[in-house]
Amino acid sequence: MPLRNRSLGRDVHIYDAKDPAATLGGLILTNGVTNNNFYSMVEILGLFASSFELRDGDDTKIEKNDDPLRPGKYYIHAPNPFSINDEAWLVRTISNASGTRVQSFRDAVRKRDGRCVISGNVAVMAQFDVWDGFQAAHVFPIAYEGHWKDHGYDRWITIQPDNGGAINSVQNGMLLRNDIHHLFDTYNLSINPDDNYKIVFFALDAYGLAGKHLDQIFINDPQRPIDQLLRWHFRQAVLANMRGAGEPRFEHDFPPGSDIVGDILNGPKPAERMEFELFSRLVA
Repeated sequence: MPLRNRSLGRDVHIYDAKDPAATLGGLILTNGVTNNNFYSMVEILGLFASSFELRDGDDTKIEKNDDPLRPGKYYIHAPNPFSINDEAWLVRTISNASGTRVQSFRDAVRKRDGRCVISGNVAVMAQFDVWDGFQAAHVFPIAYEGHWKDHGYDRWITIQPDNGGAINSVQNGMLLRNDIHHLFDTYNLSINPDDNYKIVFFALDAYGLAGKHLDQIFINDPQRPIDQLLRWHFRQAVLANMRGAGEPRFEHDFPPGSDIVGDILNGPKPAERMEFELFSRLVA
């Protein structure tokens, strides 16, 4: 199976000014990404012992402002040596868990949202309890509940679910259109809670959503996903898409009769993918 990385289509490239021959990473530039946003992304990408500045190919300093970022080469100028963040990226593919714990989560998310909170599309058949085309998405994936507990993420949850652990709180969920859920789970889009809940695409945007913001009604809802979890997802999206050549993209469209296990085992990160798939399907 060919490797499908995330560097294809990048029009922003990042270098260390002291070693300009080596590419540190990059970005597919979409609407709404500002110079300020880019600085915050680079701060996630690198581990810095001091402040730094970005300069373009003409050695012009990039100011921290709300001007739109332009395609091109950018060089990190830092007085002290820095390294690329080696923080773990949690492999995540397209899976729909089932079971009573997730059912309770799903019902709470549906009741709160009633629409895809990213695209704004309303679930018009919800009055008949028909939710075709919409899914309740976990911000932090339930398959990594062990990681969740080990790092104490429960401390952020103030609304406990009716059934299941804190990871199934409505504060860890959003109702999304199926296709938007796919993009969210694969880190092709994320939400930046530190920029007025801006929708950020890390792949080409076919929907015209990049650069828009979640609506204020959702932001003001006390049951909405908490900022710490949205921030975690955004951080993971930056690392997945911008570090080095980016993390692999996984095939998810398996025709009937496909050897799904074989395809996973022969593809990139087989152990991590199998672990994720098994945990996702065994959730009860």
